[in-house]
Amino acid sequence: MLTSKVAKRYAQGLLDFAQESGQTETVFSEMKDIVKIMTESKELSRYFTTPFIDYRKKTATAEEIFKDFSPVSQNIIKLIIRQGREKHLKDIAQDFIIKVEDLRGVQRMTLTSATPLSQKNIDDILKSTNIVKTTSFDLKTIIDPEILGGYILRVGDYQIDASVKAKLTKVKKEFQLI
Repeated sequence: MLTSKVAKRYAQGLLDFAQESGQTETVFSEMKDIVKIMTESKELSRYFTTPFIDYRKKTATAEEIFKDFSPVSQNIIKLIIRQGREKHLKDIAQDFIIKVEDLRGVQRMTLTSATPLSQKNIDDILKSTNIVKTTSFDLKTIIDPEILGGYILRVGDYQIDASVKAKLTKVKKEFQLI
Protein backbone atom coordinates (compact mmCIF):
# COMPACT_ATOMS: atom_id res chain seq x y z
CA MET A 1 0.00 0.00 0.00
CA LEU A 2 1.40 3.34 -1.05
CA THR A 3 1.00 6.11 1.45
CA SER A 4 2.05 9.71 1.30
CA LYS A 5 5.09 11.16 3.01
CA VAL A 6 2.68 13.06 5.27
CA ALA A 7 1.05 9.82 6.43
CA LYS A 8 4.40 8.14 7.01
CA ARG A 9 5.74 11.06 9.07
CA TYR A 10 2.67 11.44 11.26
CA ALA A 11 2.44 7.67 11.74
CA GLN A 12 6.11 7.46 12.74
CA GLY A 13 5.72 10.36 15.17
CA LEU A 14 2.64 8.74 16.67
CA LEU A 15 4.43 5.41 16.96
CA ASP A 16 7.42 7.00 18.69
CA PHE A 17 5.16 8.81 21.17
CA ALA A 18 2.94 5.75 21.78
CA GLN A 19 6.00 3.61 22.51
CA GLU A 20 7.51 6.20 24.85
CA SER A 21 4.24 6.56 26.75
CA GLY A 22 3.60 2.80 26.81
CA GLN A 23 0.27 3.10 24.98
CA THR A 24 1.11 1.33 21.74
CA GLU A 25 -1.59 -1.35 22.19
CA THR A 26 -4.33 1.15 22.95
CA VAL A 27 -3.42 3.44 20.07
CA PHE A 28 -3.03 0.43 17.74
CA SER A 29 -6.58 -0.67 18.51
CA GLU A 30 -7.92 2.86 18.07
CA MET A 31 -6.15 3.33 14.75
CA LYS A 32 -7.81 0.12 13.54
CA ASP A 33 -11.13 1.65 14.56
CA ILE A 34 -10.35 4.83 12.61
CA VAL A 35 -9.56 2.84 9.46
CA LYS A 36 -12.76 0.86 9.88
CA ILE A 37 -14.91 3.95 10.50
CA MET A 38 -13.38 5.92 7.62
CA THR A 39 -13.74 2.95 5.25
CA GLU A 40 -17.36 2.26 6.17
CA SER A 41 -18.51 5.89 6.23
CA LYS A 42 -17.93 7.56 2.89
CA GLU A 43 -19.90 10.57 4.14
CA LEU A 44 -17.47 11.10 7.01
CA SER A 45 -14.52 10.76 4.64
CA ARG A 46 -16.06 13.38 2.34
CA TYR A 47 -16.80 15.64 5.32
CA PHE A 48 -13.17 15.58 6.43
CA THR A 49 -11.84 16.18 2.92
CA THR A 50 -14.18 19.11 2.20
CA PRO A 51 -11.92 22.18 2.20
CA PHE A 52 -14.55 24.85 2.91
CA ILE A 53 -15.64 23.39 6.29
CA ASP A 54 -13.84 25.16 9.12
CA TYR A 55 -11.31 23.12 11.06
CA ARG A 56 -13.10 23.95 14.35
CA LYS A 57 -16.28 22.25 13.09
CA LYS A 58 -14.24 19.25 11.93
CA THR A 59 -12.51 19.11 15.31
CA ALA A 60 -15.83 19.22 17.16
CA THR A 61 -17.17 16.43 14.94
CA ALA A 62 -14.05 14.33 15.52
CA GLU A 63 -14.26 14.91 19.29
CA GLU A 64 -17.82 13.57 19.29
CA ILE A 65 -17.10 10.57 17.04
CA PHE A 66 -13.88 9.58 18.81
CA LYS A 67 -14.87 10.61 22.36
CA ASP A 68 -14.10 7.15 23.78
CA PHE A 69 -10.53 7.16 22.44
CA SER A 70 -7.46 7.67 24.59
CA PRO A 71 -6.07 11.19 24.99
CA VAL A 72 -3.11 10.23 22.75
CA SER A 73 -5.38 9.29 19.84
CA GLN A 74 -7.70 12.23 20.40
CA ASN A 75 -4.75 14.64 20.41
CA ILE A 76 -3.24 13.27 17.20
CA ILE A 77 -6.63 13.52 15.48
CA LYS A 78 -6.99 17.15 16.63
CA LEU A 79 -3.44 17.92 15.51
CA ILE A 80 -4.03 16.38 12.09
CA ILE A 81 -7.20 18.44 11.62
CA ARG A 82 -5.63 21.65 12.95
CA GLN A 83 -2.72 21.24 10.52
CA GLY A 84 -5.14 20.75 7.60
CA ARG A 85 -4.11 17.13 7.05
CA GLU A 86 -7.47 15.50 7.78
CA LYS A 87 -7.70 14.01 4.31
CA HIS A 88 -4.71 11.86 5.35
CA LEU A 89 -6.31 10.62 8.60
CA LYS A 90 -7.15 7.14 7.30
CA ASP A 91 -3.72 6.76 5.65
CA ILE A 92 -1.96 7.87 8.83
CA ALA A 93 -3.92 5.33 10.86
CA GLN A 94 -3.24 2.59 8.29
CA ASP A 95 0.47 3.39 8.17
CA PHE A 96 0.64 3.32 11.99
CA ILE A 97 -0.97 -0.15 11.96
CA ILE A 98 1.57 -1.36 9.39
CA LYS A 99 4.48 0.02 11.43
CA VAL A 100 3.28 -1.72 14.61
CA GLU A 101 2.73 -4.98 12.73
CA ASP A 102 6.23 -4.71 11.25
CA LEU A 103 7.64 -4.36 14.77
CA ARG A 104 5.75 -7.52 15.72
CA GLY A 105 7.06 -9.42 12.70
CA VAL A 106 3.72 -9.72 10.91
CA GLN A 107 4.17 -10.72 7.29
CA ARG A 108 1.79 -9.14 4.73
CA MET A 109 0.61 -11.33 1.86
CA THR A 110 -1.71 -10.97 -1.09
CA LEU A 111 -3.35 -14.01 -2.64
CA THR A 112 -5.05 -13.45 -6.00
CA SER A 113 -7.29 -16.12 -7.49
CA ALA A 114 -9.85 -16.33 -10.29
CA THR A 115 -12.60 -17.51 -7.93
CA PRO A 116 -13.09 -17.42 -4.16
CA LEU A 117 -10.98 -20.02 -2.33
CA SER A 118 -11.99 -22.08 0.68
CA GLN A 119 -9.93 -21.75 3.85
CA LYS A 120 -8.56 -25.25 3.24
CA ASN A 121 -7.34 -24.23 -0.23
CA ILE A 122 -5.71 -21.10 1.20
CA ASP A 123 -4.01 -23.15 3.92
CA ASP A 124 -2.78 -25.69 1.33
CA ILE A 125 -1.33 -22.92 -0.86
CA LEU A 126 0.48 -21.33 2.08
CA LYS A 127 1.85 -24.70 3.23
CA SER A 128 3.08 -25.58 -0.27
CA THR A 129 5.24 -22.45 -0.51
CA ASN A 130 8.45 -21.88 1.36
CA ILE A 131 8.29 -18.08 1.29
CA VAL A 132 5.89 -17.85 4.25
CA LYS A 133 8.38 -17.42 7.08
CA THR A 134 6.06 -16.94 10.05
CA THR A 135 2.74 -18.03 11.46
CA SER A 136 1.88 -14.38 12.08
CA PHE A 137 0.65 -12.86 8.85
CA ASP A 138 -1.93 -10.55 7.34
CA LEU A 139 -3.50 -12.15 4.27
CA LYS A 140 -5.44 -10.11 1.74
CA THR A 141 -7.37 -12.09 -0.86
CA ILE A 142 -8.24 -10.66 -4.26
CA ILE A 143 -10.58 -12.16 -6.85
CA ASP A 144 -9.42 -11.48 -10.42
CA PRO A 145 -11.18 -13.56 -13.10
CA GLU A 146 -8.60 -12.41 -15.68
CA ILE A 147 -5.99 -14.84 -14.32
CA LEU A 148 -8.36 -17.63 -15.50
CA GLY A 149 -7.32 -20.10 -12.77
CA GLY A 150 -4.58 -20.90 -10.31
CA TYR A 151 -3.25 -18.18 -8.02
CA ILE A 152 -0.70 -15.42 -7.55
CA LEU A 153 0.85 -15.18 -4.08
CA ARG A 154 2.81 -12.06 -3.12
CA VAL A 155 4.82 -11.95 0.09
CA GLY A 156 7.00 -8.89 0.46
CA ASP A 157 9.30 -8.80 -2.58
CA TYR A 158 8.53 -12.37 -3.59
CA GLN A 159 5.84 -13.51 -5.98
CA ILE A 160 4.68 -16.94 -7.02
CA ASP A 161 2.63 -16.77 -10.20
CA ALA A 162 0.88 -20.12 -10.60
CA SER A 163 -1.93 -18.65 -12.69
CA VAL A 164 -3.30 -20.17 -15.86
CA LYS A 165 -2.87 -16.82 -17.61
CA ALA A 166 0.89 -16.81 -16.85
CA LYS A 167 1.27 -20.35 -18.11
CA LEU A 168 -0.62 -19.54 -21.33
CA THR A 169 1.52 -16.47 -21.86
CA LYS A 170 4.66 -18.58 -21.44
CA VAL A 171 3.42 -21.14 -24.00
CA LYS A 172 2.51 -18.33 -26.41
CA LYS A 173 6.03 -16.88 -26.15
CA GLU A 174 7.56 -20.31 -26.77
CA PHE A 175 5.50 -20.71 -29.96
CA GLN A 176 6.56 -17.27 -31.15
CA LEU A 177 10.22 -18.31 -30.89
CA ILE A 178 9.70 -21.26 -33.21
